[in-house]
Amino acid sequence: MSAIEALREKIAELKQELEQIKNDAPASRDRIEKMSAEVVDSNPYSRLMALQRMGIVKEYEQIRDKTVAVVGVGGVGSVTADMLTRCGIGKLILFDYDKVELANMNRLFFTPDQAGLSKVEAAARTLTFINPDVQIETHNYNITTVESFDKFLNTIATGGKEDNKPVDLVLSCVDNFEARMAINTACNELGLYWFESGVSENAVSGHIQFIRPGETACFACAPPLVVAENIDERTLKREGVCAASLPTTMGITAGMLVQNTLKYLLNFGEVSNYLGYNAMNDFFPRMTLKPNSQCDDRQCQERQKEYQARPKPVVEESVVEEAGPLHEANEWGIELVDDSQPELDTTNTSDAVGTGLKFAYEGPVKSSEAEETTSVVNDEVNLEDLMAQMKSM
Repeated sequence: MSAIEALREKIAELKQELEQIKNDAPASRDRIEKMSAEVVDSNPYSRLMALQRMGIVKEYEQIRDKTVAVVGVGGVGSVTADMLTRCGIGKLILFDYDKVELANMNRLFFTPDQAGLSKVEAAARTLTFINPDVQIETHNYNITTVESFDKFLNTIATGGKEDNKPVDLVLSCVDNFEARMAINTACNELGLYWFESGVSENAVSGHIQFIRPGETACFACAPPLVVAENIDERTLKREGVCAASLPTTMGITAGMLVQNTLKYLLNFGEVSNYLGYNAMNDFFPRMTLKPNSQCDDRQCQERQKEYQARPKPVVEESVVEEAGPLHEANEWGIELVDDSQPELDTTNTSDAVGTGLKFAYEGPVKSSEAEETTSVVNDEVNLEDLMAQMKSM
């Protein structure tokens, strides 16, 4: 038997094992009712639950009740799904219609033996192997077609952990304008929160954007250059021309995306509305985009009206007491001086220190007699005499 044939048999065996694990996953989920906080090496959740013990998250176990839809299981989406699975998300719904290629091996997650498989199926096998407690649901179709869009809309509207409940969050990890607009349309119609993410074609920058219909700008409110300039996007993707991709940039973008997803789902920290990344100078810009009242998306305008009609929370004004001095004691007599005032005569205060600072009193002037009587170690004193002097002190 040749080495290639042996390798093929081994791959077939591994695929059978993964399939068996996938079949056994529901039983495994039934056995585990709660995330254990027990600190032992055999507990896959002990380090996650430590966030709760340390006061970062109030109830980390709530993550098992959450459902996240990931649209696009490519360079960013696959790593995003991987991280969410390791974090113990309750349910993960994957959408993609592409296949794994060897050209994808410069990225994270997929492996050469998965070449030819659909990305959602390959991802489901790997993710189930990593954490069988997570419920994985796959959809292998293009959401931009009319028929598939309706299926996509229905899935995110009813695919939550509870029957006929919407998903908790939609994550866009696609690489084209049409798919982003389809997600935008669906989420505007359903009023669902979602994150848009992307990596530039030169692979050295990325971004995430948290979109809350009616409250923040939707994807159609501020169209990208290809739309504003009426450019046909298909002309940007010429045959035989491949956009660059780096696993580093995609991994960083996926990390920012999942970090903010966790903050939103588990209610800790501050969720970024827009967070960019430029690898050339490690620049992370942040901003908030307001919705466009003249947005072309009719549903976006409807969500804006609904948001404006909501009662605004009343913020109680807190009375701030005037703070006293930070340090009552002023042992060294230091006080602040206004630099704009004329300089004081410092003829007799040669020991003043620093601009804007002066002594509140004048120290004693050193006499020349005291300087002359200062003891100085003679260079001619030998080591034995010096040691003797030190012992006698």
